[in-house]
Amino acid sequence: MKRIYRSAAAATLSLPTLLLSGCLFTTRRLPVPKTPSIVQTLTPDALVDRLNQRWAALNTLNATVEIQASVLKSKEGVAKDYTTFRGHILMRKPEQLRVLGQVPVLGMTMFDMASDGKNFTLYIPSKKKAVEGLTTLTKKSKSRIENLRPGFFFDAMVVRGLEPDDEYMVTADTETVEDPAKKHLLLIPEYILSIMHRKNGSQELAPVRVITFHRDDLLPYQQDLYDSDGNLETVVIYNRYADFGSGEYPATVTIKRPLDEYQAVLTVEKVVENMPLTDDQFHIKVPEGTQIQSLEK
Repeated sequence: MKRIYRSAAAATLSLPTLLLSGCLFTTRRLPVPKTPSIVQTLTPDALVDRLNQRWAALNTLNATVEIQASVLKSKEGVAKDYTTFRGHILMRKPEQLRVLGQVPVLGMTMFDMASDGKNFTLYIPSKKKAVEGLTTLTKKSKSRIENLRPGFFFDAMVVRGLEPDDEYMVTADTETVEDPAKKHLLLIPEYILSIMHRKNGSQELAPVRVITFHRDDLLPYQQDLYDSDGNLETVVIYNRYADFGSGEYPATVTIKRPLDEYQAVLTVEKVVENMPLTDDQFHIKVPEGTQIQSLEK
């Protein structure tokens, strides 16, 4: 072991000599990353103020999307991709949500889900079945589907502002990505906003969300959401912001649920912000004779 150590040490000491001698090297060309023409700079407080203002300006959202869902069984190395279907999404602050899925081509209702923020109803016409329960999961089921709650969907479709008791930290970073179309590298300067809660009776900070902003337009491009145990629960990727007539919104929203092993890719066709929505638009009239399953409360 001592002889090996001395040999390694000798080689390490000789490296600067080789570099300075001008011998034993070749030159390779490396791709030069392209930088954005605009890189904006904000203080952490200004970045948070910008996010809060964007959140405060949004009251309702009405979106038409194409949804492609996948179940990912990573341990088995298998992914099951479901047929793309059309979805209509209604949202109203603070917590109201309605999601309607339609069978491809036929236009028939595949499922209808509504939530008032406290309770939710999921109606599946083809099975003549409805599921009702609290939006807060109090006891986990062996069925992952039964553990789903509409709140994660609301949090994925929009990026909330900060709460008064939130702690936060902003760091600057730069990501290098490859542009597959133009075959060159891109440098993407970013701000990373980490939002935390201080645990009761402790100095420990628990992660709540991490939001990544691109510094060319200062819009959020990724949001990581954590559960109460500090596990990464949801990853949302926002791509290709476009002006849909009432503001900029991502053209694709990818929602990943690593603990539940599934993801949904939403291709946005239409978005209308702040149109009037009524209470009855967030209520499902379940037909008589429907089997109703109440999840444990």
